[in-house]
Amino acid sequence: MATRKSWHLDRRTFLRGAGVALALPWMESMESMAAGATAADRETAPKRFCAVYFPYGVSLREAGTPAAEWNWFPAETGKDFQFGKSHAALEPLRDEVTILSGLSHPACRQMGGHDTADTWLTAAEMKEGHLKNSVSLDQVMAMRSGDATRYASLILSTDGGVGEPTRASTLSFDRNGTPLPSSHQPRLIFDRLFGVDPSSAEAQRQRLSNSGSMLDLIAEHSRSLRGKLGKIDQAKLDEYLTSVRQIEQRVERSEQWLEVPKPQVDSSGLSLEADDSTPGELIRTMYDLIYLAFQTDQTRIATYQLGNMNGATSIAGKFPQLLGLSASMHTLAHDARKSDAGAEPLGLWDRMLTEQLAYFLERLRSTPEGDGTMLDSTIVFYGTSNSQTHVNENYALLTAGGRGLGMRHGAHLSFPDSVPLSNLFTTFLNKTGPEAESFADSTSELTEITA
Repeated sequence: MATRKSWHLDRRTFLRGAGVALALPWMESMESMAAGATAADRETAPKRFCAVYFPYGVSLREAGTPAAEWNWFPAETGKDFQFGKSHAALEPLRDEVTILSGLSHPACRQMGGHDTADTWLTAAEMKEGHLKNSVSLDQVMAMRSGDATRYASLILSTDGGVGEPTRASTLSFDRNGTPLPSSHQPRLIFDRLFGVDPSSAEAQRQRLSNSGSMLDLIAEHSRSLRGKLGKIDQAKLDEYLTSVRQIEQRVERSEQWLEVPKPQVDSSGLSLEADDSTPGELIRTMYDLIYLAFQTDQTRIATYQLGNMNGATSIAGKFPQLLGLSASMHTLAHDARKSDAGAEPLGLWDRMLTEQLAYFLERLRSTPEGDGTMLDSTIVFYGTSNSQTHVNENYALLTAGGRGLGMRHGAHLSFPDSVPLSNLFTTFLNKTGPEAESFADSTSELTEITA
């Protein structure tokens, strides 16, 4: 009994330690790079990645029918494709965008119709009681980026937190497949990125030191316990120690950036009070925050989930109705699959989301950086984990940007279902960092989108 009580106390200490570490302010700009950065580091444009997800699929109707004008996928493939009504806002960005059809995660095709948001960036199979996820693409990139930025990644969503298995409110999962909490309130996100911590540097340093000491103690006690456990419990403990190490790394990163002031950003043009009652402003402001985090080099990796797959509780579900459409996001998707009459309402929602994406891409493209623009060094991945609601194949996807990283655009590319989506992820990894042989179930790179 004494040993069990000691372990529970240790674990509560660990959770308090984690809270201290995770509550620390976020961090920094290119103009004030970390100690040890070279001139070459300053001259090289950062390699960035942003993934944006929306749930339930898109409007898809048969070619030749009146409703086909709202089809998300262009009728033509190759460079001579025509944008439909839902993508009209992307026409000025045509040479920066590639629409992808036919891709999906093979392991996820037979999962529940609302179960696949969690696996969009992981390719893991989660069904029949096996709800263990794997590491997400963005977190692999974050682990490879080292300490170049104050934050390894920026994780955003409309709902915040982590949600629940198969209905996660985050796109990001650590190396153990554990969901990483997302942020959803613009004012708090801005303050963490650019606000001034009212406590002194010495007080912040002491908090960091205390967190580090607690983590060291917990790790030491946990290792001493390992020999007393069976194999299953040893595996659980090893996973726990990995989590401890991840928090240690966050503490170390915070210590490194403690003396570097945060960049000053003018917030006058941001709708930081936007919330779920003003969806248009909220979505645009989240894109603005990602843009500013990239521009100031606070981070180079970002994810944004525009609604989770829990139609009954996700605050994003009501967004279409607040914007004047006839039903919730979930209902729009179901109605669009049932009949031609439902194609336009969902198509209008698709169009609104595309307009917001086009705004973000244009901000990146209009910002000079080095010999090009911010968009040239930023790969944007946008889409969903369905084609239509409850259909986990032929995901509606597009990618944009990254021309300076070797990406090639201006086409609609169609792939057979034998090509796993992870091939695209392997390509993203190779364009943003050291060469990677594979990701999840990938079989090769997707060379069709590279220069």
